Parts: sequence; C-alpha cells; structure tokens
Amino acid sequence: MLETVLWMTALAGVGGTGAGGILTCGLRRDGERTISLLLSFAAGVMLAVVCGDLLTDALSQRSGVFGLGLTVGGVLMGYGLIGLLNRITAREQPEQRRGLFWAGVVMAAAIALHNLPEGMVIGASFARGTGAGGLAMAVVIGLHNIPEGMAITVPLVSGGMGRFRAAGLAAAAGAPTILGAALGYGLGMLGPVWLALALSFAAGAMLYVVFGELLPESTALWQSEAPALAAVAGILTGLCITAL
Repeated sequence: MLETVLWMTALAGVGGTGAGGILTCGLRRDGERTISLLLSFAAGVMLAVVCGDLLTDALSQRSGVFGLGLTVGGVLMGYGLIGLLNRITAREQPEQRRGLFWAGVVMAAAIALHNLPEGMVIGASFARGTGAGGLAMAVVIGLHNIPEGMAITVPLVSGGMGRFRAAGLAAAAGAPTILGAALGYGLGMLGPVWLALALSFAAGAMLYVVFGELLPESTALWQSEAPALAAVAGILTGLCITAL
C-alpha cells in the first residue's frame, strides 16, 4: 500500500510542478489570465475537499471536546507552519527585475519546503483506508502544483535559464511531497488520534495555501469576475470528488 501512496504522490508532486513548468513554456498571450483561472479553480477544489472531507474525517476520529480541540490545534499548526515558511522565504526574494533568476531559485526552494506538508495530505488520506479518498486528494494536489510549477518557471526563464532546465527544476521542487506522504501515512497508521492530527494539520496547511496564496495571487493577476466563477466551479468540482 505504501508503494502505491508514494507513486501517486510522485505523480501529484513532481508531475504537477513539472507540468506547470512545461505549460509555461508554451504560454504567450493572456498567460496571466490563464494562470489566474487555474489558481482560482484549484483554490475552490481544495477548499471543498478540506471542509467536506479532511476536517469532517478528523472530527470523526475522536468525539467531544478532546476531538474538537485536537482538530483545531492541528489546523492551527498546519496553517502556522506554512505561514512561517512563506514569511522566511519571502524575505529573501529580490524585487528588481535583474534578480529574476534568483527569485525563481528562491521560489523553487519555498515551494519545495511547503510541498512537504502537502504530501502529508495525500499520505493521511490514504491512511484512512479509502483508496478513493487518497486518489482524489492526489489529483487535487497535482492540480494545485501546476500553477506552482508556473510560478517557478516564469522568473527562471525571464532570468536567462533555458526553458527545459527551468521546467526540470520546477519538477524537482515537487519531490519533497513524496517524503511528506510517507510521514503522513505513517502517522495516520499509528491510531485515530494521530490520524486526526495528521488530517487536521494537512487541512490547516491547505487553508493557508488557499487564502494566503492562491486566491490573493489570482485576483492580483486578473481583477475580474472570471476568477471568482472559476473558484465556484472548483468548489463544485471538489464537492463531486468528495461525494464519490
């Protein structure tokens, strides 16, 4: 079972960011609008899965005040960790155009760091014993990683790196997702308390990604009603995924 989890996570992590890098090489006109719609759609899917799947399963592991406190604590830890990682790496990002290459390298490192807890989402989902839930989560994470791969590739190519090398670096940034999946799966198999903690931690990490990264970046790229509609479409898609 663990081998399946790792293979699925590799496709979601390495494949997702790598696909984003390859797609960026072909973007020309209205590239920012395309990325905006992808970001909003991914945010909607993730929000639906977090609220309709991860958090409900985390709460079901332990009832009463203890279960609620465990879930809330896990969410805050996941949210706080991703926020801390982003704050640390943001300080190192150059603002001037001449530093685009270094910005791309820093972006790759930042995404690699927060791909670790994203992998925990997939591992914890598979640890529940429902392969369909883990598969759905891998698809969601893979979709989310596509614009992340774009975010890495654009500054690298603009800074002078070759397109294929930049796409390769974007794919490599998804590798830590595999380690996170192994960790999340291992914790989830230890018992209901650890499973609840792993699920809620993963939910918190995803909530930061949605509200701290995807939606703000989407609206900054394209201030229109279209990204909001894409987010709604993502939520409905996520509801369909959790209902299956």
